Amino acid sequence: MKKITIVLADEDKNFLEEMVKNFTEEKYEILATTTEGDKLIDLVKQYSPDVVIMDIVLQKCDGFKVLESLPKNINTKVIVQSSLSIDGFINKAISLGAKYYCIKPFDIQTLKDRIADIMSPETNQSKVFFNAKTPNHIEEKITNIFITVGIPAHIKGYQFLREAIKLAIANPEIINSITKKLYPTIAEKYDTSASKVERAIRHAIEVAWNRGKIENINNLFGIKVYSSNEKPTNGEFIALVADKMLIEGA
Repeated sequence: MKKITIVLADEDKNFLEEMVKNFTEEKYEILATTTEGDKLIDLVKQYSPDVVIMDIVLQKCDGFKVLESLPKNINTKVIVQSSLSIDGFINKAISLGAKYYCIKPFDIQTLKDRIADIMSPETNQSKVFFNAKTPNHIEEKITNIFITVGIPAHIKGYQFLREAIKLAIANPEIINSITKKLYPTIAEKYDTSASKVERAIRHAIEVAWNRGKIENINNLFGIKVYSSNEKPTNGEFIALVADKMLIEGA
């Protein structure tokens, strides 16, 4: 069986050594390791590995520059692993071509499962994954959903919508009082008005639909929920995402 070839890049040399030890099975071959972003670009050009596993924080040039500079004519898949869980960083890495963004610390077997995923021809969507033991896993799962459906992190409705989904997970009944309870609760937290919360969430959903990622949305929920001419109400979208996460054990 052909080995999966890997190049590793991380600023922490001890972490690199530990990662090499974790990939000693016959199915993997570590071709090279580096702490430097510019060296990583050269290594990819030299070896054309199946997979690159890298941090965003690297010496000489960062992971974003690496993603921008990788040759377009190779089939190397990139997994970003980082302790940086800022939405803007995650969105940027995914938009630049990373197949997975995993939050440190992570389980090594989960990482190996994700490598198997990206080596499968059926895997097309980029995702975020996390160690289930981390306290922010609900927010990271919501981030993954927003990336998939195309809701950008820079718009105000992104934060409001995420807060609404978290509230609906914690108290599913609140979705029945969206105007009287849900919007005012978010408005109080962010020092704004309930009407502005409602409009911003509406705008975030419309942005996703206008980007035309309806297929991603339907794939996310496993059924054809919407067509390009149909847009859910705020309450419908919040309930749909919250229900999905509750079913998955959020």
